[in-house]
Amino acid sequence: MEFISRGAEQTRRLGMRMGTLLQSGDMICLVGDLGSGKTTLVQGLAAGWGSLDNATSPSFVLVNVYRRPDGCKFYHLDAYRLSGAREAEDLDLDAMLDTGPMVVEWAERIQDALPEDNLRVNLSWMDEDQRDLVFVARGERYQKMLSLVRKQVFGVT
Repeated sequence: MEFISRGAEQTRRLGMRMGTLLQSGDMICLVGDLGSGKTTLVQGLAAGWGSLDNATSPSFVLVNVYRRPDGCKFYHLDAYRLSGAREAEDLDLDAMLDTGPMVVEWAERIQDALPEDNLRVNLSWMDEDQRDLVFVARGERYQKMLSLVRKQVFGVT
């Protein structure tokens, strides 16, 4: 699925719709250059999931944890500073996924440490206000999720 966002607020709203569908164990992989809208999409995902925390880039702490009032956790990993899959495995991603959904920025840097089934979003900067988001679902869970998102956004499955 491809979506052209006409601004940061539209990217956040798309993330909010997707966020309502997230469950523990879900893996969203974001790929894109600086300024492509990765953190903006995460802000929407976290808000739609129900977090009251403001999502910010975890570049300097590697993983931000956002919480809902019910105590559930949402993990936001920035893999930019990781040297590869081995270093990511030291973070015990499986334990995090057992307790909440996870979104990974710069996912291509640690692809071998991530679950094979995931929803990948390739983000590209088009101009100051526009971003191109291409969604690739790997696995039945993510095919269903993407179908629901498609229906919410475009009215078709």
